[in-house]
Amino acid sequence: MELIRGLHNLRPRHRGCVATIGNFDGVHLGHQAVLGQLADKAAELHVPGTVITFEPLPREYFAPEQAPGRLMRLREKLQALNRYGVDRVLLLRFDARLAALSAGDFVQKILVDGLGIRHLVIGDDFRFGRGREGDIDFLRAAGRRHGFGVSPTPSFLIDGCRVSSTRIRELLGAGDLDAAARLLGRPYRLSGRVVHGNKLGRELGFPTANMPFGDYAPPLSGIFVVETWGLPEEPRPGVASLGVRPTIDAQSTEYVLEVHLFDFEGDLYGRHLSVDFLHKLRDEARFESLEALTEQIDRDAQAARAFLARRISC
Repeated sequence: MELIRGLHNLRPRHRGCVATIGNFDGVHLGHQAVLGQLADKAAELHVPGTVITFEPLPREYFAPEQAPGRLMRLREKLQALNRYGVDRVLLLRFDARLAALSAGDFVQKILVDGLGIRHLVIGDDFRFGRGREGDIDFLRAAGRRHGFGVSPTPSFLIDGCRVSSTRIRELLGAGDLDAAARLLGRPYRLSGRVVHGNKLGRELGFPTANMPFGDYAPPLSGIFVVETWGLPEEPRPGVASLGVRPTIDAQSTEYVLEVHLFDFEGDLYGRHLSVDFLHKLRDEARFESLEALTEQIDRDAQAARAFLARRISC
């Protein structure tokens, strides 16, 4: 998959494609249906399938303090889009200039002059352009003028409810990982590179792979049963803590994922791992002593092993 960062990096060879537009946060089942339609139309027309997406996301630009946490970071989104057969991603910086584009200018500069699209696959509720003035009818009319087709995609429903990134965030925040996985089409996953920590877990008898997230706040926190990918004999089962570690640093607001892998010995520093969240055991808590923390970690590990044993037997 080719990543094109900004309109200024488009070349003549990028012209002629089937395109879709969206945030694609989580790349859930609804998104996957759109990507399937994109791939089918691209194959029919013998042109690449292109996803147009944004960084930051529009809501993060317009209202950063009120914007919801992302389901996945950019790297994870690009990996997911690649898995679903996207040929190219045009990544546009969402800034004041892009926000000020009228719907007509968006079509002309990006879809027509930039990409020379042959066909557009888009959600039937898609809005775009300054003041959200553009909609599906606007795009159909533009397609007739400029010679590209438009295929609307209806909302993807499960049990009569629309699959959306917002709904998945709500389920993850409530600890309902099974329901979230059903909408995602897979367990919820976070990825990161293992870094050196304070080695406290090793001292307590539970060595962990530490993956910090900096300013990124995932849509869930607590103690979880997990499976980890990126190591030999994957997946590797374990128990994980995701949060701000209140027992270690009561003032910290940065999220860290700490994964204790069962029955594993080896050096993980520098490895890039992916962690699937299977079941929430409890919320994050502050303990008055390291002894109390160690006792709870032991109970968490036992509960995680019991959950995994039941899962295997089912």
